[in-house]
Amino acid sequence: MAILLYRLGRLSFRHRGRVLALWLLLLALLGGAAAAFSGPTTSKFSIPGTESQKAMDSLAREFPQAGGATGTIVVAAPAGGKLTPAAVAPVTEDASKVSGVVGAVDPFASGAVSPDGRYALVQVQFTSPADDITDAQREAFTKAGASADGLRVEHGGEIMRGAPEIGSTEGIGVAVAALVLVLTFGSLAAAGMTLLNALVGVAAGMAGLFALSSAVELTSTAPILALMLGLAVGIDYALFITSRYRQYLFEGMDREEAAGRATGTAGSAVVFAGATVVIALVGLAVAGVPFLTVMGVAAAATVALAVLVSLTLLPAVLSFAGPRVLPRKRRAPGRTPSPAEADAAFGFRWGRIVARLRVPVLVLGVIGLGALALPVQDMRLALPDAGTEAVGSPNREAYDLTTEGFGEGFNGRLVAVVSGDTAQATGAAAKEAAALITGTDGVLAVAPPQLNKEGTTALLAVIPKTGPTAAATEDTVHSIRDRVKGVEGATIALTGATAVGIDVSEKLGDALPVYLLLVVGLSVLLLMLVFRSVLVPLKAALGFLLTVGATFGITVAIFQEGHLADLVGLDTPGPLVSFLPILLIGILFGLAMDYEVFLVSRMREDFVHGSDAREAVVSGVGHNARVVTAAAVIMTAVFGGFVLMEDPIIKSIGFALAIGVLVDAFVVRMTLVPAVMHLLGRAAWWLPRPVDRALPDLDIEGERLHREIPVGHTTEEEELVKA
Repeated sequence: MAILLYRLGRLSFRHRGRVLALWLLLLALLGGAAAAFSGPTTSKFSIPGTESQKAMDSLAREFPQAGGATGTIVVAAPAGGKLTPAAVAPVTEDASKVSGVVGAVDPFASGAVSPDGRYALVQVQFTSPADDITDAQREAFTKAGASADGLRVEHGGEIMRGAPEIGSTEGIGVAVAALVLVLTFGSLAAAGMTLLNALVGVAAGMAGLFALSSAVELTSTAPILALMLGLAVGIDYALFITSRYRQYLFEGMDREEAAGRATGTAGSAVVFAGATVVIALVGLAVAGVPFLTVMGVAAAATVALAVLVSLTLLPAVLSFAGPRVLPRKRRAPGRTPSPAEADAAFGFRWGRIVARLRVPVLVLGVIGLGALALPVQDMRLALPDAGTEAVGSPNREAYDLTTEGFGEGFNGRLVAVVSGDTAQATGAAAKEAAALITGTDGVLAVAPPQLNKEGTTALLAVIPKTGPTAAATEDTVHSIRDRVKGVEGATIALTGATAVGIDVSEKLGDALPVYLLLVVGLSVLLLMLVFRSVLVPLKAALGFLLTVGATFGITVAIFQEGHLADLVGLDTPGPLVSFLPILLIGILFGLAMDYEVFLVSRMREDFVHGSDAREAVVSGVGHNARVVTAAAVIMTAVFGGFVLMEDPIIKSIGFALAIGVLVDAFVVRMTLVPAVMHLLGRAAWWLPRPVDRALPDLDIEGERLHREIPVGHTTEEEELVKA
C-alpha cells in the first residue's frame, strides 16, 4: 500500500493544477446537484416492525384524518381566575382556520379543562405529518389565540419540533482548530492549507449528501453528524500527512520526494484509520434501525471523502505552497533540527516519564477511568421530549404550562389503536380494552373511543400518570400491552410519540452489546492485520473499552444526573438520547484507532528498522506527541462547538465525542499505551508463524517502500510519467 500511495502522492504533487481543477469541478457538480435535488430532512425516529410503528402505519391506512401531526394549545387564566367557554372560543376558532387543520377540539366539549378551571388544552389535528408542515402553517398555528386578551396562550406539540440548524457556533470550533494549527506548524500557509483541505472534503460530502436527500430519507441530525465528523477527521488527516512532509523536508529531502513519502507512510496510516471509521459507521446497520443506518452511511461517506482529499488534493496544495509550509526561521537551505533539539522535545520527555513510571501510571489510569465509568450502571435511554428543550422555547413553555395545570402525564399521551373486521367487533373490543387500560397501574385516564367512518378502527387516548421519559411510564406501556392481549375480536396496538420513543430505545438497547462486540472484534482483527501482533490489538481493544466506559460515565453524570449541567448550558437533565451510545461507540472506535495507528505505527516503524523495542516506544511517542496532541485538541474543539447548540440531541453528541477524544488521546493512547508497550517489550510484536504467513502484508509503516525505493531513486515508470 505504501508504494502505491507514494506514487499517488508524487503524481498529485507534480500535476497540481490538474488535481486542483478536478476537485473544483467535482465541487461544482455536487453543489449543482444539491441545489437541484435537495429534499427536506425528517424528524422521525421510528423502527419498522415495532408495535408502535405498525399502529402508526395502520392509522395512515384506516384512519388518515387521525394520522397527521398534532398540535396542542395550552390556555391559562391569571392566578385566581377561571376560564370560560367564551374566553377560550377565539383560540379554538383561530386554530381551526389554520391551513391543513382537520379540526380544533373545544376543551369544554372534550373535558380538557383542569379541575380548578384555570387551564385548558385545545387539541389541533393536521392532515399532514409533521415533516410536511410548512413554515407558513407553523407560523399561523403560533398566532392562534393572539386575540385572547388577559390569557396566557402557549403552543406546543409535534409540529413545533423544528429540525436543528447549522449555525455560527460551529465556527468557534473551526477558529480554535485554525489557532492550534498555526501554533503547531508555526506557519500560516501550512495551517490554512490544512484547514482548506478539510473544508473541501466537508463541502463535497455535504453537497453529495443533500443531493441524495430527495431520494433517501435523512433524519435532521444526519447532516450535522456528517459535518461534525468530516471537519474533525479532515483536519486531522491533513495534519498527520503535512507533519510527516515537513519532517522529511527537515531531513533534507526535495519537496516532491517528501510529498510522496509522506503520502506513502502517514498516508497509509490515514487510509487505515479512515477505513476503520467508515467500517464502524456503516456497521451501525447491524442495529436494524433505518434512521441510524442512514446517519452512519452519511457520516461514513464524508469521512471517505476526507481520506481521498488528503491523499490527492493535499499533495497538490503542498506543491503550490512551496517552502511556506515551514516556519520562516527554518526555510533557509540546509537548516535541519539537530538530534539534541529533537531529543529535548516534550514528546520524548513524556515518553521517558511514562516508561520510568509505567506500573503506577497503568494502575492509576485504569482505576481512574474505571471510577469515571461508574455512573454507566444507572444510564437510561429515551427519545428527548419537549421537557428537555431549552427553557423559553415555545415547545418547552407549552410543556411546562401543561405540567403545571394537568400533570406531566398529559405531555406523554398514548394512543391505543383498535382494529376489527366489523364495526360491531371493533366497538366491543374498544369498550373492553378501555376498561382494562383504565384499571392498569400508572394510567390516569382513558378518553372515549374515536371511530373512523367505517367504524372498523377506534382510537383510545390514554393519559399516563408520569411524563414521557419517566421509567414508570415505560412500565405502564408494557403493562397496558400485556393486559389487552386477551381482548378478542380485534387487534390492539399501543402507539403515540411516547410509545414510539420507548420502542426505539429498547431496540437500540438490545443492539448495543452486539454492536460493541462487533466493534471490539473488528479492532482486534484489523490491528492484527496492520501491526502483525497479537498483544497490540488486545491492548488497543481493552483501551477502547476504558475510553467508552469513562465517556459514558461522564456523559450520564452531566446530562442525565445533572452534575455540572450549567457548564454545558443544559437546562433540564434527562435520559440520554436512545441512539447516542451505539453511535458514540461507532465513532469513537474509528477515532481511537486513528491515534492508535499513528502512535503505534511509528513504534513499529522504528522497531522493524532496527531500534530496541522499548526505545521504539519512546521514539513513537516523541515523534507523534505534538501531532496527536494537536489533532486531539482540534477534534475536541470541533466537537465542542456543537455543545453550544440549543438542540439537546446535538449538544449531547458533541459533548460525548469531545470528552471521548480527550480521554482516549491523552489518557489511553498517550499514557496507558506507552506504559503497556514498555512493559511488553519485544513480546508486543509476537505473532505465531502460521498466522504471520496467512496475513497479507499491508506495509502500513512503509518498510517495503524504504527497501524497494530508496530516497532519491526514480523508477522507470516515474521517468515516463515525468516525460
